[in-house]
Amino acid sequence: MISLAGKAALVTGGSRGIGAATVKLFAQAGADVVFGYHRNREAAEQVQQEARKHGTRIESFKADLGKSGDAAKLVDFASERLSHLDILVANAAIWNQRDAPIEDLTERQWDEMIRINLKSVYNVIHFAAPLMIAQRSGRIVAVSSTSGQRGEPFHTHYSASKGAIISFVKGLASELAHYNIQVNCVAPGWVDTEMSRPTLETKAGRKSVLATIPLGRVATPDEIAGPILFAVSDLATFVTGEVINVNGGAVLCG
Repeated sequence: MISLAGKAALVTGGSRGIGAATVKLFAQAGADVVFGYHRNREAAEQVQQEARKHGTRIESFKADLGKSGDAAKLVDFASERLSHLDILVANAAIWNQRDAPIEDLTERQWDEMIRINLKSVYNVIHFAAPLMIAQRSGRIVAVSSTSGQRGEPFHTHYSASKGAIISFVKGLASELAHYNIQVNCVAPGWVDTEMSRPTLETKAGRKSVLATIPLGRVATPDEIAGPILFAVSDLATFVTGEVINVNGGAVLCG
């Protein structure tokens, strides 16, 4: 029902988890995709191989998007390889498994979380937006989290980074609407990814997590990629500045 045939997409954090599922789903929908990854080249190559089965162009590019220069190079690479850019999904992020009470949370930990989770979103949108403004069309989706809505004790730096993404999206949606660019946010709850697996693989951790989710389970990466696909599709032509919550009922807001 959803087709991205002829569309060119850039996805960050595309070598694993939600990003990898999004790359593959976009390819299945007919889009050409460039995706960024930070370290794991082998994982990136695996995603490329799987996504290319759908017959579209799939390219990867190694970049540390917390660095402005790397973000510029990624956007340039995507624009050159795909000739234009219709869709941007800003997904790259980290989460520290260890508790960090505010009295122990170091400046280095704070700065690194903000650099990777928030500055990377700013960087990639900063360089991609002019391309979309010039063509007077585009779709941008930034991936936030339930943590950015309700807060997360002992992980306040993560919550701050994800909450800021939501505010950033709302401001951009109004700013860029004049150019026919829609900006939205997808906010997942717990998802079965490499990032969350250390918590979910312990009996106590999994029990604690499931107790907060009315549907009684965590999401698969595909269940987050689906709403991202919707947000960039022709089914969402009048949706902008919204936070699409995908959390199994864990955080009820809207």
